[in-house]
Amino acid sequence: MKKIVAIVAVLMSFFTQAQQEVSVDLGDALVMKTLEVTYEYYLAEQSSVGVSALFNFEGRSSDFRYNEDSMITPFFRHYFTTAQNWNYFGEIFLGVNNGEKDNGTKYTDGALGVSVGTKYVSNGGLMVSVLGGIGRNMFSDNSPAIVPRVGLNIGYRF
Repeated sequence: MKKIVAIVAVLMSFFTQAQQEVSVDLGDALVMKTLEVTYEYYLAEQSSVGVSALFNFEGRSSDFRYNEDSMITPFFRHYFTTAQNWNYFGEIFLGVNNGEKDNGTKYTDGALGVSVGTKYVSNGGLMVSVLGGIGRNMFSDNSPAIVPRVGLNIGYRF
């Protein structure tokens, strides 16, 4: 029993000491009726994993909208420096997306892609990042070939 308590205590201290972030894509929210929320967990000083969830509320008749109605995007990021406040990163992602093509055909697919971006984190925890990337849907002929990954995120590091 003492070993289990010790293991749980070590694991809890590991997760409470690690840096984590939550953010919202402000660009999507202001330009389109789209909500994208991101959670990021730092594995080390220069690497992190995370997941983004995108929900598209823009109507089909809109001139400018994402093809995807929703997308869950797990990602891995590598930061190029050890700077605490300002940093650049590269990202590999897998975007599981669904939507409807112009002809009314519904699809679900998975896109593999890459992104690059930059991030600023204030000493108080406020975070702002800009990223851009592209992915390719791989499994369905009914889905669009290209999946964009762009964002202007604002959030908090804790």
